[in-house]
Amino acid sequence: RSVYDDQPNAHQKFMEKLDACIRNHDREIEKMCNFHHQGFVDAITELLKVRADAEKLKVQVTDTNRRLQDAGKEVIAQTEEIIRCRVQQRNITTVVEKLQLCLPVLEMYSKLKEQMSVKRYYSALKTMEQLENLYLPRVSQYRFCQIMMENLPKLREEIKEISMSDLKDFLESIRKHSDRIGETAMKQAQQQKTFSTALQKQNNVNYGRNMHLGRNRILESKNEITLKRTFEDEDEHDEEVLTAQDLVDFSPVYRCLHIYSVLGDAEIFENYYRKQRRKQARLVLQPQSSMHETVEGYRRYFSQIVGFFVVEDHILHVTQGLVTRTYTDELWNMALSKIIAVLRTHSSYCSDPDLVLELKNLIVGYGFPVNRLFDLLFEIRDQYSETLLKKWSGLFRDIFEADNYSPIPVANEEEYRIVISKFPFQDPELDKQSFPKKLPMSQSVPQIYMQVKEFIYASLKFSESLHRSSTEIDDMLRKSTNLLLTRTLSSCLQNLIKKPHIGLTELVQIIINTTHLEQACKYLEDFISNITNISQLTVHTARLYGLSTFKDARHAAEGEIYTKLNQKIDEFIQIADYDWTMSESDGRASGYLMDLINFLRSTFQVFTHLPGKVAQTACMSACQHLSMSLMQMLLDSELKQISMGAIQQFNLDVIQCELFASSEPVPGFQGDTLQLAFIDLRQLLDLFMVWDWSTYLADYGQATSKYLRVNPSTALTLLEKMKDSSKKNNIFAQFRKNDRDKQKLIETVVKQLRSLVNGMSQHT
Repeated sequence: RSVYDDQPNAHQKFMEKLDACIRNHDREIEKMCNFHHQGFVDAITELLKVRADAEKLKVQVTDTNRRLQDAGKEVIAQTEEIIRCRVQQRNITTVVEKLQLCLPVLEMYSKLKEQMSVKRYYSALKTMEQLENLYLPRVSQYRFCQIMMENLPKLREEIKEISMSDLKDFLESIRKHSDRIGETAMKQAQQQKTFSTALQKQNNVNYGRNMHLGRNRILESKNEITLKRTFEDEDEHDEEVLTAQDLVDFSPVYRCLHIYSVLGDAEIFENYYRKQRRKQARLVLQPQSSMHETVEGYRRYFSQIVGFFVVEDHILHVTQGLVTRTYTDELWNMALSKIIAVLRTHSSYCSDPDLVLELKNLIVGYGFPVNRLFDLLFEIRDQYSETLLKKWSGLFRDIFEADNYSPIPVANEEEYRIVISKFPFQDPELDKQSFPKKLPMSQSVPQIYMQVKEFIYASLKFSESLHRSSTEIDDMLRKSTNLLLTRTLSSCLQNLIKKPHIGLTELVQIIINTTHLEQACKYLEDFISNITNISQLTVHTARLYGLSTFKDARHAAEGEIYTKLNQKIDEFIQIADYDWTMSESDGRASGYLMDLINFLRSTFQVFTHLPGKVAQTACMSACQHLSMSLMQMLLDSELKQISMGAIQQFNLDVIQCELFASSEPVPGFQGDTLQLAFIDLRQLLDLFMVWDWSTYLADYGQATSKYLRVNPSTALTLLEKMKDSSKKNNIFAQFRKNDRDKQKLIETVVKQLRSLVNGMSQHT
């Protein structure tokens, strides 16, 4: 360590000590060698003495070996001959033994070839199994056995291919016969269901009878059914009942299953079979594009599906493991989802309710015991209801188109009973009248009522065999009927009311018709209750919304009456031809106005069958519209001048309107209520006829004013038209003092009216 620490003279001191150590070791080595040298010399001397004896011994051994070899040559030759003979003997014995082992192998292989030639494949596989497990292992060392061993897998593959070919033929066969198998199975299910239904109905009929007679009658009816069924069974035994095995040979499946089981490939076969059947299931579940057009299309579709699952059910029960309950349930669920999707799609294309009903009967009639299909049936029920609503919409339209919108005439008692047999009509006052007489409604009312009942019957048909309680059926019928009333019939009524060819007379009759239909709604509720045996007093029983439907239609018809009346008034107003510059009136009312009043009188006479409020509202609306139209005629901006003679003529027309209003064209108005519709015109015309401007201006704004309903802007507009007329018609008016004074008065009144109008606008 000190050498590496770089101490002064450390290296030199180390070398000196090292040299001293070396000299000490050399002296010790030299001492040791001197001590053993004599022993070494003695050992070498002894070894040299032994060498001579060893040479002598070598010569003696060599001589002895030579003499022994010469003596044993003859013995060796004899011994080799004996060994060769014994080997030959052992080989012969071995060959005989091996041949005895090989002969059974060859016989079994020959048997295998024979079995293959006669197509006894299952026996051939058993022979192969014996060869492999029992015979070939004994002689496996021979080349011909190796060849056999190599051929056996090929023979197995050949057998598998042949059996698989048979299986494919079988699959093709059942694909062709699935519809026939399904048709047979569905017929048998239908027969069983028909018998069960008949028995149940018979029991239900007999159940409600008197107890002391009911029990005997039920026993008698059951005995009759039993006897009938016995005879039917005997007839069925006479006829050959086809089964799945009669229509399809299942032996290829059994044979192929056994072969693959022996080969240890049962799982492969099961997977292949299930895969192929899944493919076939998808093909079976794929419907034709035109399936929704006829019930035969649906029947063929169902037959194929049923046939498919009948085959699977047969395979399930006659084989073990090839088809399991889990597999069939999974396959059925897959098929069910596809069936539901297909039926949901194709049923939506159906526009014929009868076809939808037959589709329901197919599903229910052939006894698919699946809740999801029943859920689908409820969806199809909605589709059925929609198709019914569309069909009945057309029926309602046809009824409305064919109606003459006039009361139904009945000439005798027989005709009267025919009408009331179709529609629940009661009127004691009408019953007292003698024939011939007229019923207030038109012919569409009993027809509509009968069609609503037919709709209820049609809706009820779909509920049969759906395993629903009477309460649910009652609720469904009421909901469907409500849809018919509130949507279909209401829409048809609204469209009818809006048609341009429907006049005031037709609208009046429509209002009368809806009134009677509204009153008949309670009979429809009784009709549904009688069908379902559910009392209307039940808490959950829905009510028919016919009242609102017919009220809405009536309100629409009333509004259309008001509109058409106003349109007719406008047509008369448009043909008015006033000479606004005439110097004096004709002394009588205008012809167009008299025609208009005569029209209103005849129209309001038709309104006698309407409810009083409707007739009064129509009359008031017509008078107000007439008054407004006449006022607008006076104030028309295109009318630039009006003479006093024109005002007088206009006043004569307004007087006729007031006389019409006072004549009470519709009963029920109190006092001069109807005349108030013309009060604005009357006060305006009185102001100009009397030329009472001082009173108007002095009393303006007071509640007791004689001209309270005269607006300053209205008076100003009309006065300016008269001022312009005075200027143009009186060229020399400035030379006559009276005319000049009148002109100044007009200008003064105009200024005051303008100040009133400006004050009103500022106040506003």
